[in-house]
Amino acid sequence: MTYEGWIGIRYLFAKKEPFLAVINFIAVAGVAIGVAALIIVIAVMTGFDSDLRDKIIGTNAHIVVEKEVGVGNIAQTQKELLSIPGVKATTPYVQGPLFLEYAGQSMSVMGRGIDPATEATVTKAREYLREGRLEALNERGAIIGRELAIYLGKEVGDQITLIAPALGLAGGGWRHELTIVGVFSSGMYDYDMNLVLISLTKAQEIYRMPAGTVSGIAVKLDDVYQAPHVKKMIYKTLGYSFLVKTWIDMNKNFFAALKLEKFAMFVILTLIVLVASFNIVSTLIVTVTTKIKDIGTLKAVGVPRKAIERIFVFKGLSIGFMGTFWGCVGGISLSLALKEYQFIKLPPDIYYLDKLPVVLELNDLLMIAGAAMMITYLATIYPAKMAGRLEPVEALRYE
Repeated sequence: MTYEGWIGIRYLFAKKEPFLAVINFIAVAGVAIGVAALIIVIAVMTGFDSDLRDKIIGTNAHIVVEKEVGVGNIAQTQKELLSIPGVKATTPYVQGPLFLEYAGQSMSVMGRGIDPATEATVTKAREYLREGRLEALNERGAIIGRELAIYLGKEVGDQITLIAPALGLAGGGWRHELTIVGVFSSGMYDYDMNLVLISLTKAQEIYRMPAGTVSGIAVKLDDVYQAPHVKKMIYKTLGYSFLVKTWIDMNKNFFAALKLEKFAMFVILTLIVLVASFNIVSTLIVTVTTKIKDIGTLKAVGVPRKAIERIFVFKGLSIGFMGTFWGCVGGISLSLALKEYQFIKLPPDIYYLDKLPVVLELNDLLMIAGAAMMITYLATIYPAKMAGRLEPVEALRYE
């Protein structure tokens, strides 16, 4: 260690000067609190992004291939899709709005007709099931979300009534009595409250679609982040008469808002570290003021101005390093505790999720630590320059 570093360390741990020791501690604590707050909030924001992405992808397909008039020749279309590199599995579906009748009233839900034999190869339908079996879904059955089941007071074996709104009641015979054969829970309130799964053939009957026609083909990929590339390949293979949408396209605004919010929170909470940096400035200025004799003595024996400046820069960076280190320790520890014990619960009807997700990423930690150290370094410049400008005669005049 250089003598500048040694002197800087001595000034940081000023045991014989309690007041200086206290303001040093406050400066370290300020940086630590700011860094810890940044880590926890960014970890939660990253967790929201990751958890919502997983749930959206788990409930929906990575890519959907649709036509305005419906997709015919299902088997051939699926065969062509499976020939595209990166496509792992496909399944047909029929989707549209429905009315669910209960207690003399009705509520709007989204009906999705699926093929029980292939649905689980594309989505996490089987993984999300809490009661019943996916294979039990037949023309007289339905699988509903847990929140909807609680709202209706229904369970497996009970009856529900579905009405296709486009057909209305005037035609007669379009009230469909179905038996609940399963209950799923995706963890997303919107899906668990509004999605009703029915068999593909039943959905074709409800929406008056020909037996060989479906709303679209759902596609699962080997790598979800290759969706834009695979989308281009699908257009080349099937032609532009199809409408191809990736999971990114279907949720673009949602994820853009989350990204913007994460950046905004980083900027706002960085202000905490910025405020803490003023503690470092004041601490160094007080140190310079109380160590005027030492500075004068060092200059009198020939220590150059730059070396004097480095002493106080080193002390300031030491404060920043200690604050950043303990902030990282505290932030990571609290984030892991929050992830493990889930002592903060969320109202799922507001936040989509029923628990607070936490994801720690190395890039986020490095960015936060780097930002804290940069702010700390900038805070040392003025006090260090002030110390370096002191002249030996002025410093020792009243000593």
